[in-house]
Order: sequence, then structure tokens, then C-alpha cells
Amino acid sequence: MNKLFATIAAAAFGLSLFATAAWAGQIAPSQQDGAVQGVTIVPASANPNEVTSEVQGFRRGKLVAFAAAASPGDIIINTRENRLYFVLGDGQAVMYRVATAKKGFEWKGSHQVSSKVKWPDWRPPADMRKRRPELPAYMAGGPGNPLGARAIYLGSSIYRIHGTNEPSSIGKAASSGCIRMLNEDVSELYLHVKVGSRVTVL
Repeated sequence: MNKLFATIAAAAFGLSLFATAAWAGQIAPSQQDGAVQGVTIVPASANPNEVTSEVQGFRRGKLVAFAAAASPGDIIINTRENRLYFVLGDGQAVMYRVATAKKGFEWKGSHQVSSKVKWPDWRPPADMRKRRPELPAYMAGGPGNPLGARAIYLGSSIYRIHGTNEPSSIGKAASSGCIRMLNEDVSELYLHVKVGSRVTVL
């Protein structure tokens, strides 16, 4: 009798294993790993409310804390750090490394953005052509143009925030007064800055 009972129990156990294996073969691998489909597991250390620069639409610039009396959309350029800050508000800004004016060409002040141009043409100022007579009077926009991929013009001044064909100058005091950015960086900034925005050089 005991032998018969043991035989029946063993058969039942085998059937249950077979049914379990068959059921497992019908479900997706992600479910077999123990995850529930449609549910995202967030680590305990993650902050679901954290806002990254990529979420804000910036992939190139770095999101940083920025406490300054400035309005969202303003641009602040710190020439001592060779950094440009695009103000987001709420104590945050997007930071880019830039090249600023070399010795003898420094300036400080504020201007409003007067225009924005893609692949701008370049007409070197008369003073620059006196210093560098090899420069042309006019150069069409393009990859070889010193103004790079984008230019953001500052009021009626001769200054701009622009790209560059000299990426090694970024992070240095290297320009004749304009603010240089990597072409990829200025192309991103160009999308967000608006005509009329305030640009302050410190």
C-alpha cells in the first residue's frame, strides 16, 4: 500500500514539473527573469524628479547650479573662467566652455541679441585687416569660415557669439573680442536663445 502511494505521489510530482516547464516556455524571456512587463524598476538612489540638461533639450551643455540676478533666457559670460551660462531660472543654467578676448581686446558690458544667422558670412573689421592684411574683405559662410556654423549678433556692436574653425582655442583667451564656441555647442545654443535676450560679459 505504501509502495503504491509513493508511486502515485512521484507521478503527480513529475506531471507538475512538466506543466511548469511548459508554462515557462510560453512566456516572454523578460517575464521569466522575474520582471513584470510594463513596470520600470527605479533604484532607490534615483530621483524621479531630477531634471537633467538632456530633458531640458540640451545635450551638449552641462546643467549647473547658478545663482545670479538674471532672467531665464539671459546669457552670462564669465571671461575669467572662459565659460558661458545660458540661464534657465530656478537657480539653474546650462554651461559651455568658450574662448574669450585675448589681452588688449577685452571688454565688459551688456547687449541684446539683435539677430541669429546660420553659417554666417564674414567681413573682417577694418582694424583687423590693418593688423592682418592677408585677410580677405569678405568670406562666404562655410566650414572654413572663422565664424563657424552659427553666429549670434550682439546689438549694434562688432561682437558675436559664434562657432569656430579653431576648436583648440576653446577654453582660452584667444579672440579679438568675440565669444567663440565649438560648432556643435553654438548650434545647440542657437536653438534656445531668442532675439532680444540679454547677453552680459563679465
